[in-house]
Amino acid sequence: MYSAAAATSPPRRDFISVTLSPEEAAGAGGYNNSKAWRRRSCWRKWKQLSRLQRSVILCLFAFLAICGVLSYTSVGEPWKSLTNKSLDDQRTEPAIPGLKLANPAVLPAPQKADPNLGDYPELLPQKPPRAPHGRRGPSNLQIRAPWRDGRLKPQQDLSRVGEEQLQADKEERTEKSVISWRGAVIEPDQSTEPPSSKIKEPEKPSSVEAEDQKEPVPLSRRQLAVLQAFRHAWRGYRDFAWGHDELKPLSKSYSEWFGLGLTLIDALDTMWILGLKEEFEEARKWVANDLVFDKNVDVNLFESTIRILGGLLSTYHLSGDSLFLEKAKDIGNRLMPAFRTPSKIPYSDVNLGRGTAHPPRWTADSTVAEVTSIQLEFRELSRLTGDDKFQKAVDEVMKHVHTLSGKNDGLVPMFINTNSGQFTHLGVYTLGARADSYYEYLLKQWIQGGKKENELLEDYMRAIEGVKKHLLQRSQPKKLTFVGELAHGHFSAKMDHLVCFLPGTLALGAHNGLSADHMKLAEALIETCYQMYAQVETGLSPEIVHFNLDAEKGHKDVEIKPADRHNLLRPETVESLFYMYRFTGDRKYQDWGWEIFQNFNKYTRVPTGGYTSINNVQNPSNPEPRDKMESFFLGETLKYMFLLFSDDIDLINLDQYVFNTEAHPLPIWGPA
Repeated sequence: MYSAAAATSPPRRDFISVTLSPEEAAGAGGYNNSKAWRRRSCWRKWKQLSRLQRSVILCLFAFLAICGVLSYTSVGEPWKSLTNKSLDDQRTEPAIPGLKLANPAVLPAPQKADPNLGDYPELLPQKPPRAPHGRRGPSNLQIRAPWRDGRLKPQQDLSRVGEEQLQADKEERTEKSVISWRGAVIEPDQSTEPPSSKIKEPEKPSSVEAEDQKEPVPLSRRQLAVLQAFRHAWRGYRDFAWGHDELKPLSKSYSEWFGLGLTLIDALDTMWILGLKEEFEEARKWVANDLVFDKNVDVNLFESTIRILGGLLSTYHLSGDSLFLEKAKDIGNRLMPAFRTPSKIPYSDVNLGRGTAHPPRWTADSTVAEVTSIQLEFRELSRLTGDDKFQKAVDEVMKHVHTLSGKNDGLVPMFINTNSGQFTHLGVYTLGARADSYYEYLLKQWIQGGKKENELLEDYMRAIEGVKKHLLQRSQPKKLTFVGELAHGHFSAKMDHLVCFLPGTLALGAHNGLSADHMKLAEALIETCYQMYAQVETGLSPEIVHFNLDAEKGHKDVEIKPADRHNLLRPETVESLFYMYRFTGDRKYQDWGWEIFQNFNKYTRVPTGGYTSINNVQNPSNPEPRDKMESFFLGETLKYMFLLFSDDIDLINLDQYVFNTEAHPLPIWGPA
């Protein structure tokens, strides 16, 4: 019990005494606004906070940091895309003011012709490509497989195509996965200079993202009919000749030439362009597992180059699948022994397994067309592999032929000796068999190489002038312009169907800046080639025609000899129709092609699968089928039909691709 005194006494105060050493007292020094003092002050305040308070503050700072990172990501990417798009727009600004390219070129634009063109003032600057619907300007090298968009819509009722097309669509199986179905973009670092001899790893063509591709063009009714025809032909080959060279549709068997699956390889890029995914993938598996070049077999250098090497290179570019490039390198190396001759003019035949080459048994000559129509393929193989031996070999042939005597105003004889390197059988000049593609490849090599190799242009221009001077005549009664032959000064009014490549080649040259007279001549000649079909009873051209030069009542312009009235399903007229429509937009060329296509269906289609060559185009009731479907029917004829009926100029754009003589598209080289 407290006392009253204790209760009323004042409260006791406690004091703490602190003694500082002189050094500490001097260091305290009071507030001096130094960084060290501020750090100690902040740290004391932080330590005075409770653990809960410190945790809340740390969580708040962490939350703000996360928000900042997320905000930067969402805002930065659109800004970066916008900046990149702006830069891309500046780089791909079209030459035509106000024209915006929806699908800019991936390759550098083909280099303009060298202004120093010597004695050829007729060479004009290249005009922008004319499209059927007024579309102009360069396009993307991307080849879109039509199945990717899922819009294979006809422009008219499918019932007109035929019941078989509808049935084929119903039976179409589930699509299989494939290595690459994005199309191909050619490497931008392309050069017209000979590649280094050092072998390098090829760069796989890159793909364009799906969202960057332009809206696909729907297939027309006529294109769908070509699809149906290809499927029908392919079904016959698959069922009765799989892995063999050519189909014999009537006997449901096959024939062999090289034993290398010629029809299959020839058709690879056609299937890609037509969008036949399942068929392409099945054929690819055969190439991967069964196509072997190491075998004791003699092959023709020219035919194996344009069909096999060309087909593999083209398919590599379109699909981006390195399998096809590896196979192309393999056969390219195996064909090189053909160039081991005293003159460097290659032998006609090569044994792929033994590595030996030889001329035909009956002569030491090679045909001029064969030795001068392998250049596009070997040059491209050098560009892709970095091994210049391929290009050096074929360039040496062209340089040698350029210097030879025996030409007639640019026209060349048909044969050349592999020992002496000189022309033989002088005095005979033709644009038909054994000489035709020499003229074609002069122009196409010039285009492929970026229009820099003026020796090629010089030879081409002189040759066309030679054709005008010596080989052009007009028939009676319709005055059709045609290309005849000259034998020791005597003119013959004979014209091979093979010569119908010429209108397309002339049009291609005019499109690339050559004389406008070339296009006028192309228009006249394609009319003649069409009449070679229209004036025949079946509506199909014979292999060779003779033209009437004298007006006689009741006679047609075209006469056909019994030995020449066969039709081999050749592509040359359809090829030229494609070029003419692509460059002029005149739909009569499509209509002419449609007539030819319908007659192929009427007289050469075999119900059980495939199409057949026929012996008699003058007998509609019995055209006498030959029981053979040439590989070029799928590799060339139907491919050109499909492209002819397309209004999409970006489907194999002719400012970015050049076709070899077997219709396999190879890229035009951009500037280095």
